[in-house]
Amino acid sequence: MPIKVAKFGGTSLASAPQIRKMQDIVRADPDRRFVVPSAPGKRSGQDTKVTDLLYLCHDLASKGLSFDDAWDPVCERYRTIVAELGVSLGLDALLDEAEAVIADHGNRGLPADYAASRGEAINGRIIAALLGFDYVDPTEMIFFNERGRLDEDRTYRAVADRLGVGDAGGAVVPGFFGLGADGNVKTFGRGGSDVTGAIVARGVGAGVYENWTDVHGLLITDPRIVPDAFTIEAVTYRELRELSYSGARVLHEEAVFPVRAAGIPVNIRNTNDPDHPGTLIVAGDHPRAKLSYQITGIAGRKDFTIIQVEKAMMNSEIGFGKRVLEVLANQNISFEHMPSGIDTLSVVIEDTAIEESLDEVVEAIRSAVKPDRIDIDNNLALIATVGRGMAKLPGTSAKLFAALGEAGVNIRMIDQGSSEMNIIVGTDVQDFEKAVQAIYRAFVSEDSQPRELG
Repeated sequence: MPIKVAKFGGTSLASAPQIRKMQDIVRADPDRRFVVPSAPGKRSGQDTKVTDLLYLCHDLASKGLSFDDAWDPVCERYRTIVAELGVSLGLDALLDEAEAVIADHGNRGLPADYAASRGEAINGRIIAALLGFDYVDPTEMIFFNERGRLDEDRTYRAVADRLGVGDAGGAVVPGFFGLGADGNVKTFGRGGSDVTGAIVARGVGAGVYENWTDVHGLLITDPRIVPDAFTIEAVTYRELRELSYSGARVLHEEAVFPVRAAGIPVNIRNTNDPDHPGTLIVAGDHPRAKLSYQITGIAGRKDFTIIQVEKAMMNSEIGFGKRVLEVLANQNISFEHMPSGIDTLSVVIEDTAIEESLDEVVEAIRSAVKPDRIDIDNNLALIATVGRGMAKLPGTSAKLFAALGEAGVNIRMIDQGSSEMNIIVGTDVQDFEKAVQAIYRAFVSEDSQPRELG
């Protein structure tokens, strides 16, 4: 049977009862040979994540201050978990060692990576003891190069060697960190346990990478906007990339690439409802990549600004667009979209990227291309309707625009790629939720059920 790597997020491991759910899930399937845990997350809305407390510990230590007030809750959290689980573990020794190294790193002005990683490291020790699995320190096999990036070849070879799949036993590999080129612990960005899980899955040649969290998978749209939004049964890597870029957030984006390159499916599952199949992320040619609806998902973001540059005969002026984009590059500003007409060129930019330099950018564009006029239009929201099935069925665009028109939503921008996998519309921010609901109703009726399209 294919090996499964199971990564569990912070909410799945926030307390002893949650960790018991993880234990039941792992024990239910002997193919779940490798477990990648996060640090304990929030138990309630008022709770503080262990990782946040650890960052605070390092910050205080680096200033030469006592970090007891931040460290004590960390110790109490782990002691409670160990006591309630009834596992045999030298916890105090682990805590004492971590406290001493955090103080030392703070005094020497080293980065916070070691402190931040202790949430996963100590939780991994607890979970290994509970499951009876080996504990494998990621610093033995996950390596970063001098530029701070994953040393892929070295890492995948080391993972395969260290976690040799011939042994029927299991292993726990804490997420979020590895070994830096300087010999110290180095962490991935926030959400990096997802990346660790993908690395382990690729290194051991897993048949599936399970990512266990507190949701049933990727929903067709934001449940805060459409409370009863259906779960996406299967989504391709390309579609996930489009949805993630447009605002959907379930899986750390970097976690997709190691498993995508190896053709390993990702299964997003709910720790609190393990019987639910969740969402499967696969390559486009995978047999499970079936279409349930004409669209796959709807995602969006608010607060964008459009800079519209107008100049007669612009289309015949060689390098016009290049000079506009050079202005943005010189200001270190990225743009989201660039719709254009015969005499107009617009750039769509996130408000936070340009709000402090808008006047300067406009003047630089005036100087660079001598336009007839420049108009600034803000208060824009972007909504992406994504689906590989849209190109196969005629009338998708008409259906989408008709739904928005009937809902009274004014469309301020349209952008569609040549792949026909993604249609992006710009609306007023105040119409954002109404637009998403209208698109959902048009393509996924309340009483509809998933079905395979041709």
